[in-house]
Amino acid sequence: MMRLRHTALAALALLSLAGCSGSDREELQQWMKDQRAQVRPNVPPIAEPKKFVPQAYTEGAAFEPFNSQKLTQALRRDSAQPSMSGLIAPELTRRKEALEAYPLDVMAMVGSLSRNGQPVALVTVDKLLYQVKVGNYLGQNYGKITRITETELGLREIVQDAAGEWIERPATLVLQERSKK
Repeated sequence: MMRLRHTALAALALLSLAGCSGSDREELQQWMKDQRAQVRPNVPPIAEPKKFVPQAYTEGAAFEPFNSQKLTQALRRDSAQPSMSGLIAPELTRRKEALEAYPLDVMAMVGSLSRNGQPVALVTVDKLLYQVKVGNYLGQNYGKITRITETELGLREIVQDAAGEWIERPATLVLQERSKK
């Protein structure tokens, strides 16, 4: 009985496949040829490229920023004026301290104490606690600690201004209160 059903289903499938072949396929092929013959692609022409007209360089007589004569004059003028660069030179040659690798905004003053009569500030950076005193350096702008009080740490930074001159700038770290969780 089961075998008879399978045979009947197979015969039915063969008959339906045989119905697909024949003249319908030829009609379809003819229709496709007709459609291809009727349709003409409409491709707009590409615009001609604009002609490049080179321009002559006319600024040769104008101010030349890399003129060696102007550079020499500027160096003479700068050497004649006393500058603060002499104050920076010793700081460039000294060995940097550990806290000079971090910017001031990632440091926090968390306390202060007195050691041998000298004030000492407690500073945290990357969850590590450091003890600093007057004369130590911290921050990335050659910051030297000038004073320590119970509530803040004052320092003198040396930075370059817009003209490239070294200037002093005061900065402070204020005592940070810890929030209780």
